[in-house]
Amino acid sequence: MLTIAVDAMGGDHAPKAEVEGAIRAVSELGLRVILVGQEEVIRRELANHTGANSLPIEVRHAAEIITMEDSAAKVVRTKKNSSIHVAARLVRDGGAQGFVSAGNTGAVMAIAKMVQGMIRGVQRPTLASAFPTLKGTPVVVVDVGANVDSTPAMLAQFAVMGEIYSRYIFKIRSPRVGLLSIGEEEHKGNDLTRAATPLLKALPLRFIGNVEGRDIYSGLADVVVCDGFIGNVALKVSEGLVEMMQSMLRESLEATATRKLGYVLSREAYKDFRKRVDYSEYGGAPLLGVKGVSIICHGRSNANAVKNAIRVASEFAHSRINEKIEAELDRTAASKVLAQ
Repeated sequence: MLTIAVDAMGGDHAPKAEVEGAIRAVSELGLRVILVGQEEVIRRELANHTGANSLPIEVRHAAEIITMEDSAAKVVRTKKNSSIHVAARLVRDGGAQGFVSAGNTGAVMAIAKMVQGMIRGVQRPTLASAFPTLKGTPVVVVDVGANVDSTPAMLAQFAVMGEIYSRYIFKIRSPRVGLLSIGEEEHKGNDLTRAATPLLKALPLRFIGNVEGRDIYSGLADVVVCDGFIGNVALKVSEGLVEMMQSMLRESLEATATRKLGYVLSREAYKDFRKRVDYSEYGGAPLLGVKGVSIICHGRSNANAVKNAIRVASEFAHSRINEKIEAELDRTAASKVLAQ
C-alpha cells in the first residue's frame, strides 16, 4: 500500500479541505495517508467525520506553519519543524512515497529541493500543470512557475521531463512536444526560444516546433514547454478566463429560468462544462526533477482537488517517473544536448 504525506496546514481552507480530501482518497483509492501539521487541530477536524478513526490515516505532528507571506529562502533555514519540512523528510526517509501541499509554492520547491535532493542530471526542477483541450486529452505545460528565468538547456530538460510525465501519467503513446512562442515560424520568438529550438530538435522526442498561446487548448501538442514566468502568466490568465466564463454562463442560465425545459438542459450542459475545466479534477502540479514525489496544489484547493492531488502522487510513485526521467537524461543523445 502506497503512503502519501499531506501538508494539512498549507491551503487557504486548511485543514478542512486536506482532511476531507485525505478521507476521500483513502476510501476511493486504496492507499494510506499521513496528515502532517498541528496534531490537535487536525484531530479536531477528523472528529467531524464519522468513521475516520478506522481509516488508514495517520497524524504526524509539525509545530510550525509556513504562510503564504513567508520568504522561501528564509523558511529553508528556519521553521525546520514546519509541516512542509516534516512531509519532505518523510519522503526522503522512505516513510512516504510522495507528499502533497497546497501551501507556499516557493517554500515547497525550495524545501523539496534541499531535503529530498535532485535527480541526477537535472539542473532545476520544473512545475508541470495539466490544461484541458478541445480534443479531450490534457496538455502538459512546463514550466508554470518554478523558474522565472530559464536557459535553453533548462527548457530542453523540461521537455524531456514533461514528455515522460505525459506518456506515463496520461498514457499518450508518443507525446507531441511544442515550444511556446509568439508565432509558428522558427525564427519568431525571443533569444531564449530561438536558442532552445536546435536543442529540442536534437532530442529523441516528437518535437513539432513552435506553438502559440491559443494552441495550448486546441490539442495541437501534448506537451508545451516555456519558462516559468510565461507559464505562470498563462496559468493565471487561464484561471481568470474560466472563472469569468463560468460566471457569465451562470448568469445566462438564470435568465432562462422561466423556460423550464431549456433551463434543465442548459444546467446539465453547464455541469459538464464545469467538470471539463475544473482544475480540481487534475489535482496538483508535480515538481519534476526532485527525488521522491512532490505535488503542489492551488492554494484554494478544495477537498476534491486534494483527493486528486493524492491520486496523482500515487500514480507518479507507482509509475516510477523519477527513474524514467533519470534514465532518459542518461541516454547519450540527450546527455550531449543537455550538457550545452
